Amino acid sequence: MFGDTPMVMIEDDAALRALVDRLRQEPVIGIDTEADSFHHYREKLCLIQLSDRTHDYIIDPLQLTDLSPLGELLGDANIVKVLHGGDYDVVSLKRDYGIRIRNLFDTMIAAQFLALPRIGLADLIERYFGHHVDKKYQRHDWASRPLLPEHLDYARGDTHFLLALREVLTLFLTRKGRLAAHSEECAILEERDWTRDNDDSASFLRVKRSNTLDELGLRVLRALWAYRDNEARSLDRPAFKVLPDEVLLGIASSRPTDDDGLQHVMRRGSSMHRKHGDALLRCVMDGLADERPLPSKEAPARRDRKADSGPAIERLLGPLKEWRNQVVDKRGLAPVVVANNNLLKEIARLTPSTIEALAAVPGIRRWQVIDFGEELLRVVEGAAPVEPEGGGKRRRRRRR
Repeated sequence: MFGDTPMVMIEDDAALRALVDRLRQEPVIGIDTEADSFHHYREKLCLIQLSDRTHDYIIDPLQLTDLSPLGELLGDANIVKVLHGGDYDVVSLKRDYGIRIRNLFDTMIAAQFLALPRIGLADLIERYFGHHVDKKYQRHDWASRPLLPEHLDYARGDTHFLLALREVLTLFLTRKGRLAAHSEECAILEERDWTRDNDDSASFLRVKRSNTLDELGLRVLRALWAYRDNEARSLDRPAFKVLPDEVLLGIASSRPTDDDGLQHVMRRGSSMHRKHGDALLRCVMDGLADERPLPSKEAPARRDRKADSGPAIERLLGPLKEWRNQVVDKRGLAPVVVANNNLLKEIARLTPSTIEALAAVPGIRRWQVIDFGEELLRVVEGAAPVEPEGGGKRRRRRRR
């Protein structure tokens, strides 16, 4: 699979500096990262893989004390950095090391613009190079050491083909006239930031369907969340491996006060029940007695949801979605690279009547205005509600 391509391990600061000096001469490098989020409470980057035209490199950041040379390399806008589905890599490098990637080429975004039926990295490698990639180590604990040969082969496989894949996808993007649009999306991706805050007082509201709970249920959920978070931190395990969200939601909804009530949420005698049953019942009592105000940002969130709905918006949203479906069918594009639902909802809310107004819609891209602007304005004009004039006559708004 890797032919005669050498693999180089980087496990000390001197080796990293030497690697960076070498890679400064390269026009394009591939990059990927591996983290331990599936196994530990606070996730961190555990490997950084790089590839150039002749070598694969694996950097072990857990063995290094200074990654600033790597930051300078990845921030060099004269060198193209090729990633696949780079969202997590971009935000994790910023979060853990303050490293920003400039001049990024994302192969997954390219595959979306080309409307390929399967856009995973393994799918693209098999499609264009005929190699089957075994993803058995996708959820490996990358913080564990030593790294075995099979782990290293898996890791290097995520960057080994990226440079060649970029060449192939660039050719097809150019033929389809989608290269500029792809570049715009990649530039936006470069600015992505880590947004999750584990100390946020409203973190418990991230539990799916927490918005279905009444006030007492939310207070109980807050107590349950705090208990689970403390347990996960002390055990150094992901919170979902301590207690799943659905268990927290079920207890917050039914609010059992004894073991008989608790068994409707978890099986009596199960390992989860044995480990946490008594503590969870205490959480229910603590939550019911908790008189602290609930997070104030709930109210704006509800107002925002109201502002994003209503008869006028829904009346226009239908034709906009129908237009998108027609474009997808006619041009062979993926829906995500025409317009996502959030953007269509913004257009329906703001009802732009000019290209300038459309370009000011939050979330819209320049390429979308260029490619679809006139079509979108026609849909808005055709579906917008008529406005009354004097004498009882009604007219549609006109674009100027």
